[in-house]
Amino acid sequence: MNKQKKEFDYSLDYGSIDFRKHPELYRVGRGEQGVLMVEPYKSEILPHWRFKTPEIAEKSSNKIYQQFLDYKSSKDFVGMDMARKFLQMGYTRARRYTNYKGGKKYKQDGEVKERQNDPVKAESASIFMEKWKLAREDQDYLALKKMHQEKYG
Repeated sequence: MNKQKKEFDYSLDYGSIDFRKHPELYRVGRGEQGVLMVEPYKSEILPHWRFKTPEIAEKSSNKIYQQFLDYKSSKDFVGMDMARKFLQMGYTRARRYTNYKGGKKYKQDGEVKERQNDPVKAESASIFMEKWKLAREDQDYLALKKMHQEKYG
């Protein structure tokens, strides 16, 4: 039975749920939804998430991708998806800093700032993009994602 894909559920008490013990409560959602909420994965991955320079981004993305592979070897879909989200967030945040000094897109008055191009942050973004692409296209990840969504939504 193919259930309709459920949205990320922001109504849960994320501070009290161990999603390793309760994967049935996890919803993939869109993009990076819940990346800073789902435990114990947030606490396992966040300390390694950095993108200030290409060297730091390389080390960070390699570590997070290794965590993705470790979760994969345990068939831990939630962990795989959370690692994928952190890789995606490494790309999107580095791109934001590429385009806007200090990462802030809007001025005080709400007007969009003029875009720039920080080549250092752009390189950091491309480093994360490589690992994000490996994770999101991984055939085992895709199969586990499909099973998880069919079973839990």
